[in-house]
Amino acid sequence: MNLVELDRASVNCDCRAWRRPAPSPGREDGAHRSRVGARDRRTEITALDYFVVLVYKVVAMTDQIYLGEFEQLVLLAVLRAAQGGATASGVAIARELEQQAARRVSRGALYTTLDRLEGKGLLRWRIAPGGDDRGALPRRAYAVTARGTEALRESQRTLQRMWRGLEQVLKERP
Repeated sequence: MNLVELDRASVNCDCRAWRRPAPSPGREDGAHRSRVGARDRRTEITALDYFVVLVYKVVAMTDQIYLGEFEQLVLLAVLRAAQGGATASGVAIARELEQQAARRVSRGALYTTLDRLEGKGLLRWRIAPGGDDRGALPRRAYAVTARGTEALRESQRTLQRMWRGLEQVLKERP
């Protein structure tokens, strides 16, 4: 029976194995027999067909979104690149990360993170006309959504709460 044939009756199945006496020694019906130790008593172990029923517990999460460090840096780089009416393209975002955060980022890591942030609803993009340097090929222009801005603010507040009171411990020593 394959998974397509599962029905409600399979939920109530018995998933245990049981022992039953093996057929007599003179009977050859192809049944599997095993000797237990040195005893003459023979038993056949038959496993029932059983189905694993997965139960998914869906928990309504709060609207709070937790950002990782790199996600925060990318959102901040998008905001910086889009200042003054400029287009926040992938190249501009990578440039901001390199200049402001001193981090060189591979294109794969950057675009994977941008896609993940878009999936979380923190970022959106639109097609923008390309410049002469790209042969007028269109590019993606990224913008942080209101939800993304709120996630950044909440992340900033959380970090500020964590830093509060640790100034003496974390101050730089000459």
